[in-house]
Amino acid sequence: MFIYNIIFLVIFGQCYTYKLLVVFPLPRSSHITLGHGYVRHLLKAGHQVTYITPKPLNMSSTNLKQVNLASLYDDFPVENLINLKDVLIDKTVANDIRNIMKVMFEHANATIFHKSVQSLIQDTTEWFDAIIAEYMFSGLYSGFSSVFNCPFVWSVSMQPHNIHVALIDELQNPAYTYNHWSSVDPPFSFTERVTELYETIRYYYYAWLLSGDENKSYVNAFSSAVEKRGNVLPPYSEVKYNASLILGNSDISCGHAMRLPAAYKQIGGYHIVDIPPLSKNLQEIMDKARDGVIYFSMGSILRSKDMTDDMKNRLLDVFSSLNQTVIWKFEERLRNLPNNVNIVDWAPQQSILGHRNCLLFITHGGLLSTIEAVHFGVPIIGLPAFGDQYKNINRAVKKGFGKRVDLDMEMPKNLQVAIKDILQNSRYKEKVKEYSTIYHHRIAHPGEELVHWVEHVVRTRGAQYLRSSALLVPLYQKLYLDLVILVTITTLVVTKSVFQINILVIKYFYVKNKTE
Repeated sequence: MFIYNIIFLVIFGQCYTYKLLVVFPLPRSSHITLGHGYVRHLLKAGHQVTYITPKPLNMSSTNLKQVNLASLYDDFPVENLINLKDVLIDKTVANDIRNIMKVMFEHANATIFHKSVQSLIQDTTEWFDAIIAEYMFSGLYSGFSSVFNCPFVWSVSMQPHNIHVALIDELQNPAYTYNHWSSVDPPFSFTERVTELYETIRYYYYAWLLSGDENKSYVNAFSSAVEKRGNVLPPYSEVKYNASLILGNSDISCGHAMRLPAAYKQIGGYHIVDIPPLSKNLQEIMDKARDGVIYFSMGSILRSKDMTDDMKNRLLDVFSSLNQTVIWKFEERLRNLPNNVNIVDWAPQQSILGHRNCLLFITHGGLLSTIEAVHFGVPIIGLPAFGDQYKNINRAVKKGFGKRVDLDMEMPKNLQVAIKDILQNSRYKEKVKEYSTIYHHRIAHPGEELVHWVEHVVRTRGAQYLRSSALLVPLYQKLYLDLVILVTITTLVVTKSVFQINILVIKYFYVKNKTE
């Protein structure tokens, strides 16, 4: 019978169709790309997907239902959070963890109370086999699992770090694990260890300050939908940490080796699939670039057009001195362009990086861009501005396939030096090829792993066997405070007993001697 069951699973195992809810409502290009990637892979595997997104996929499928949250762009204008003028001149960056957490809470709150989302969860005929939601400093989306009473999977867009790991396991020791805002890797110096400890404590203090508002939003948003289904809303403190898995957009080739729980699966690069061909114009530009192509993009939030005119002109002077062709993602037209500089308001990044003539990628250092550079084997120059960009670029420098140039008024001059160094030294290309080999040397494509683990969670009814027992152990037990108290009390009792015995012995002999 066992053999027959195995044969049945092998033959028919992939024929199951699951109904899945995918929640990626952050209106930012990279997060939309990641959400679209989940949906494409799950649809390709034959599953039914309901997709909560601010930018619906431009595709038609009977298996796809999209919940359009385009109005969230008005509540979360990402382009106003930070611009290059702030970084280059004013040195003011929206990078404080407290402000970021507050903004992410407000966005998550707006999402779960959106009329389209409320319509979905209040519909008692709706059901799902599993839910995948992006974690971005707020656990409110875990409430969907309370409504639909099904397994829940967190997706994270960054390299694994303490805040993420603590969702499915214990908080790791900050003496050798970094937080999201770190720009350094372990082993840490004394100062760095103190800083990591301080930043970890500060994060959880701010999380504690927000916990009351989050709990209130959780109850108000989901309680009526749960009650309609005849169930009782579980405590938010339990639901937030009840995920079956974390699927991380990370890969060791771009990251740092660290201890991860069994329920943390790295699937970095799953969004790279079905790379579209270049437009006729770009294809011609890159094919004719005899000395190669340098691609320059600051991502979707940092816009090159926000630079001062002086900065733009100084960068053009740098590019005009190169023999290479430059493709610059720029949001407006520029006058008096050098012959070797080409401006595009939107760039098919993967298609450009995948071209044989692409020699160098100048980037802001976002994780998607870093992964894509490693995927295609293109060395990078990083111009980090906020968040995990510093960590990503510093790692590229440490691994030997990138250089870092700080965003300040000396940037054009320093960029010119960095470009010359990378173009003249083959070691950068050799190193990125080495890490590209590591990246590609996998058992399966990360998109296939994504589908496998989502299906696995459904088939095992939540993959409870992967759940870390650390979540069930109170802090005082982890620190052995109960043992410390027991040993302390025992020591005090024994000490006092010995002391009392000594007193009695002394009295006995004193009285005896006096009597004699």
